[in-house]
Amino acid sequence: MTEETATASDQVNSGRLIYGCMGLGGSWSTAPYTMTDVETAAAAVEAAMDIGVTLFDHADIYRNGKSEAVFGEVLAESPGLRDRIQLQTKCGIRLNERGLETHYDLSADAIIDRVNGSLERLRTDYVDVLLLHRPDPLMDPAEVSSAVGKLMADGKVRALGVSNMSAAQIEFLQDSLETPVIANQLELSLLKRDWLESTVLVNHPGAADYSFPHGTLEYCARRGITLQAYGALARGHYTGNPPERPTLAEEATAQLLSDMARDRETTREAVLLGWLMKHPAGIAPVIGTANPDRIRACAGASRVAQSMTREEWYRLWITARGSVIP
Repeated sequence: MTEETATASDQVNSGRLIYGCMGLGGSWSTAPYTMTDVETAAAAVEAAMDIGVTLFDHADIYRNGKSEAVFGEVLAESPGLRDRIQLQTKCGIRLNERGLETHYDLSADAIIDRVNGSLERLRTDYVDVLLLHRPDPLMDPAEVSSAVGKLMADGKVRALGVSNMSAAQIEFLQDSLETPVIANQLELSLLKRDWLESTVLVNHPGAADYSFPHGTLEYCARRGITLQAYGALARGHYTGNPPERPTLAEEATAQLLSDMARDRETTREAVLLGWLMKHPAGIAPVIGTANPDRIRACAGASRVAQSMTREEWYRLWITARGSVIP
């Protein structure tokens, strides 16, 4: 591991909040972004930094590249900001190209081309971490290794991670890489609980209801791969943006979060994220909202994680699932 890779790995370590920039840049259309979109991004970045966030998560496809572009505007307008933060972006998904609505591409040329595009939009010379966005069934690990090696040698990428990959897929890729995979970004939350249910439903008929690849959390923990949780705020289901027809379990969970937040003199968001961060895998939640008030509401998550009892943690899980565990 090089010194730069080690530094990047330190910055992406477990148990830290990450700001996810997918909500920045306006619409998903090809229409250009506006100065209002830039102002929205600047306000979100300021709010995130106010609560101690230093890692900002992007992808080349977010808002058709506009998420990176407005962030680049924010960096250009704030001299010295780039040196105070870490940037992470993803590549590997192609949208509305060559007659396909979606396809994956982790070929060497695509990786290099997409990273160069991200750097141009972000107005920076390098990203601290590059994530491979989704597994590509046509991926050649040696080809990926060659592309990543070139990007790192050129100083454009300092560390490598993956997203939406199982333990077996990471291991298969790692065998050909000369740099360690330092992060795996997955959807993990109190609402999206496949990652948790799979750990207790081994040898139980209910296991068939969950598709999460069992053993992935353990694999990442054993190898020091940080688990980054996107969707960590459960899409607002429990904290102010409930579904049109919430289930009894969703209503009960929202009430329990409110009660716990009141007792701790904190917010529901902090309790929700603290529940994730309590897990010994060292999960780093990704905050996806662009609302500055809601971003700041996440500030107390690490304190909640430290103070939450085992019984409270289980009560939240059991309430969310709507039934007792086996």
